[in-house]
Amino acid sequence: MTNLKSEIAPAAILPFPKDGPNRFLAERPQSANQNLKFVLHRKLLERINLEALSSMPDERMRMEVRVAVARLVEEEKTPLSLVEKDRIIDEILDEVFGLGPLEPLLEDNSISDILVTGAKLVYVERNGKLQRTPVEFQDNALLLRIIEKVVSRVGRRVDESSPMVDARLPDGSRVNAAIPPVAVDGPLLSIRRFGRSVLKGEDLVAKLALTDDMLTFLKAAVKARLNILISGGTGSGKTTLLNALSAYISENERIVTIEDAAELRMQQTHVARMETRPANIEGKGAIHIRDLVVNALRMRPDRIIVGEVRSEEALDMLQAMNTGHDGSLTTIHANTPRDAVGRLEVMIGMANANMSVRSIRQQVSSAVDLFIQASRFSDGTRRVTHITEVSGMEGDVVTLQDLFVFEKGGVDETGKVHGRFRGTGTRPGCYEKLLACGIRLPMEAFQTSTEI
Repeated sequence: MTNLKSEIAPAAILPFPKDGPNRFLAERPQSANQNLKFVLHRKLLERINLEALSSMPDERMRMEVRVAVARLVEEEKTPLSLVEKDRIIDEILDEVFGLGPLEPLLEDNSISDILVTGAKLVYVERNGKLQRTPVEFQDNALLLRIIEKVVSRVGRRVDESSPMVDARLPDGSRVNAAIPPVAVDGPLLSIRRFGRSVLKGEDLVAKLALTDDMLTFLKAAVKARLNILISGGTGSGKTTLLNALSAYISENERIVTIEDAAELRMQQTHVARMETRPANIEGKGAIHIRDLVVNALRMRPDRIIVGEVRSEEALDMLQAMNTGHDGSLTTIHANTPRDAVGRLEVMIGMANANMSVRSIRQQVSSAVDLFIQASRFSDGTRRVTHITEVSGMEGDVVTLQDLFVFEKGGVDETGKVHGRFRGTGTRPGCYEKLLACGIRLPMEAFQTSTEI
């Protein structure tokens, strides 16, 4: 360890105000342990050179800092139990290396969302249900430093001129933050967690998100290079389903992924990942999804996977599907497959206002083969409620036919939603395409009914 004072960027560590922690604490009464933690944090910055430590492996660097903090704790006159000492050491390490008070929540695999509404209000989602936690930040200034730390890791910024930002954590979790003046009562932070292991299709069947017959058909659709759009509301499991289906793409194909914040987890080796970029402080240099879709066409892709289409890029995505890039996948926010068609029409109209409605609908009907509707129910469960095929045009209307549906039956006294998955018995129009790829599915698969 060295006594050289380090010069650490704000993104690397949570600094104290220029007036020092004493004034900072005097303005905001805190418990004795919180006061001690801030004093120890300041002394740690004075005693060690984190830049010199940064060349060490992560585990060794964390161990060295832990030893230094433990020494500082022993030097303090405050009487502490062993449990209190360990807790203070862990909290300081979390602020130096992690996300401070949020670290225990990030280690809990049962949590799917972490929602911070100002310094004193932190909620989590477990099993589809929101729960308030006892976790709190020292104040809004500490929360803001945590947000700056997250976004700086991925080369993004958040300040008064750009008060909203999308980012990601090293494990792929999606982060959205908003700060004043947009956030009225203090910084807002939302973290969408992803499991440490990618859910497979079989895992979704085990969780009753869909049936074996539905998964067998979707697996065949991916292998036969059908163009698939996954629609659903926020938190309905669209990205999870997209990840699961992408696992059935052949290892021999070149995949190009395009996202706002890279979160897809492809299992294949040959994957080219691209991510959008916001404008710089001068308002220039922004790279949008539409730019990346156009660029992807020059990268000799076998498959193009877009994390989500929400604007003008829908036109370029559909044109790619219509010009030889079969087997593309993407997601879209919509409540039903029919609503998804309507949203596509609006987004294509945004890209080219001169296209007639009929021309737009022809683009949709010729490009998209399947819509998969994902929904989240009142008990927190997520299920595939529709697998719907685009069967063409009748007049000026895009015609859809359901192949599988989930019919909600009711809610029992515990709040659990019951219903059944049902095949409609309709022979898919893509059946011949499946046969041409050597995939033969029994027609009985489209006629089954499964109660849950």
